[in-house]
Amino acid sequence: MFGFEKLEVWQKAIEYADCIYDVTRQFPDDERFGLTSQMRRSAVSVSSNTAEGSGRGSNADFARFVGIGYSSLLESVSQSHIARRQQFLAQQAFDDVYQRAEQLARMLSGLKTSLGHR
Repeated sequence: MFGFEKLEVWQKAIEYADCIYDVTRQFPDDERFGLTSQMRRSAVSVSSNTAEGSGRGSNADFARFVGIGYSSLLESVSQSHIARRQQFLAQQAFDDVYQRAEQLARMLSGLKTSLGHR
């Protein structure tokens, strides 16, 4: 097992990506290369950057990658708003995505702080 796999924040990021994949399966086919792809890539980026950062040689580098993952999370939240406004996401699905994103944002912020960065 790799060290990042033990991190609860990484595990939650994987669950978040699963959630995004689930909700985007319902999007129109003509969005497959648009919003569907964008939302999936930004969601996957959260766990990917956490994993990559954990393998860096310093806390500063790790914190930088956590920050990139946090930015990707915010990107996916913005995209979720667009999906909701376009009626690709039901309100309940949007609320679930949003709640998961809020929890994950708090965890990423906590990890970054624990690494000695704000």
